[in-house]
Amino acid sequence: MHLDIGNGVSLEKVDKFCYLADMLDADGGCDSAVTARVRAVWKKLREYLPILTGKGFSLKLKGKVYDTCVRSCLMYGSETWPMKVVHEFKLNHTEMHIIRWMCEVKLNERKKNEELRELIGLEPVSLMIKKSRLRWFGSNVA
Repeated sequence: MHLDIGNGVSLEKVDKFCYLADMLDADGGCDSAVTARVRAVWKKLREYLPILTGKGFSLKLKGKVYDTCVRSCLMYGSETWPMKVVHEFKLNHTEMHIIRWMCEVKLNERKKNEELRELIGLEPVSLMIKKSRLRWFGSNVA
């Protein structure tokens, strides 16, 4: 669909677009942004797979590498997202999938998420996003 704004100028109307490596929805939601971040995380994870799944590295080291190199990709731009519970669930689910992979724990082994997070020294990504939002909004209030 094209919108005519006058003077012979026509603009295409889109449902979502990429701005500064973040996906923005026309309706102001963050569905596209969350999906884009999850895809980017799996791509980034492949780069660090030898370390994150390697036998010769401690779980704490794996946690630090994940936090620094992969999780930062997952959280990029999240300070400005209008997050809903479904978005938090998707991010937490993705992160737990990766953590279980790093710890070599399968779902049928019945290990609790909190237990695995403690082994590698990480807080839930949703909590980290909330802290980040508080810092971001707190520092931008004049």
